[in-house]
Amino acid sequence: MITVINIVLCVIILLLGVVIFSKKQSKLGLLVGISFGLFGISHVMTIFSFGDFYESLIVFVRIMAYVLVIAAMW
Repeated sequence: MITVINIVLCVIILLLGVVIFSKKQSKLGLLVGISFGLFGISHVMTIFSFGDFYESLIVFVRIMAYVLVIAAMW
């Protein structure tokens, strides 16, 4: 249940980031939105039990998401 809630919230933040970028041309909003989209992808992979086979891929996706958040804050 928690993972599903995380996915829903990630999708909402992704959509908000795209909307903010389209209205204000804010790269910050876009980077944060994309990073949460990546977090959402990792949650989907966890729900479908891809974590057993693709654990290193999930770790890579989450690291990339964190790097995008760091870049947005920079």
